Amino acid sequence: TALKIPAPPAPKPQNAITIAVSSRALFNMDREQDIYEQQGMEDYLKYQIQHEIEEENIHVCHPVIQAVEAVNTRLRELYPDSEELFDVVLMTSNHAHVGLRLINSINHYQLFIERFCMTGGNSLIGYLKAYHANLYLSADSMKVREAIEEGIAAATVFSPGKITEVPETQLRVAFDGDAVLFSDESERIYKAHGLDKFFEHEKAHENKPLDHGPLKGFLEALGKLQQKFYAKGQRLDCPIRTYLVTARSAASSGTRALKTLRSWGLETDEALFLAGAPKGPMLEKIRPHIFFDDQMFHVEGAAELGTVAAHVPYGIAQTVQSKTARDVKKDIL
Repeated sequence: TALKIPAPPAPKPQNAITIAVSSRALFNMDREQDIYEQQGMEDYLKYQIQHEIEEENIHVCHPVIQAVEAVNTRLRELYPDSEELFDVVLMTSNHAHVGLRLINSINHYQLFIERFCMTGGNSLIGYLKAYHANLYLSADSMKVREAIEEGIAAATVFSPGKITEVPETQLRVAFDGDAVLFSDESERIYKAHGLDKFFEHEKAHENKPLDHGPLKGFLEALGKLQQKFYAKGQRLDCPIRTYLVTARSAASSGTRALKTLRSWGLETDEALFLAGAPKGPMLEKIRPHIFFDDQMFHVEGAAELGTVAAHVPYGIAQTVQSKTARDVKKDIL
């Protein structure tokens, strides 16, 4: 095992921007998951203990964690005494027996993850709240849905179809607008009444801010850290960059989105209004570490072209998607 560089002291949870990551989002545990599903818990635990000196293969969230650590390094240089930093917590419903293998893997990859939470099958919700989690990333869509229902910013991460190089020293985060940063109010109009009514509604309400969506708080947390760099004259060299990537069109419905952000005292560095065009090709150019969207169609399109895409199961699109899935199943049967 590689010698680990001593980690700086972890900030107190109430001061930190806490990102909780599941073991399957951080490490590729497909083989172990198959054993668990096909042979049961006891065989799974036996396998993990037998292989605990072998490190897990790094997985989809690794570049995000690397970039987060690079931001922390810069923050510590500028504000040596501040605890306003990212804190990554490994949050898993794994049994504590699996902990040794996870610790070995984290040491092997030189990751600064000091906080572990292994709940032995119990719900993670109480622990996420105790850690003041600003974001929870998992490969388990059921756990993500449970977190969203409890008001915790969460998303299911999907592996990209190909490897894309992303910057190691600048954290890039891309957000969809409706049902991610904003509520699904406008999306409901569109789904129920079509595009023309949606445009009419947005024009009539362009000065009325949208309600917040599940990831507004995470954008807010990123903005707070960005301000610390701006205060030191480093706006152009900021190691955090945010993007709004929305299917809205700028002329007919962009105003309300931008005015909503402004009313919250928030901004994104870039805003891309795609007017219904696919998001994947644009994200391929941006090369974000992670992209959040409420619609699986956009998540899959982004992942195919090499973006780590995360599904936010919130809003009207979820009922439409699940209904479509049911209809397809009925047709096949």
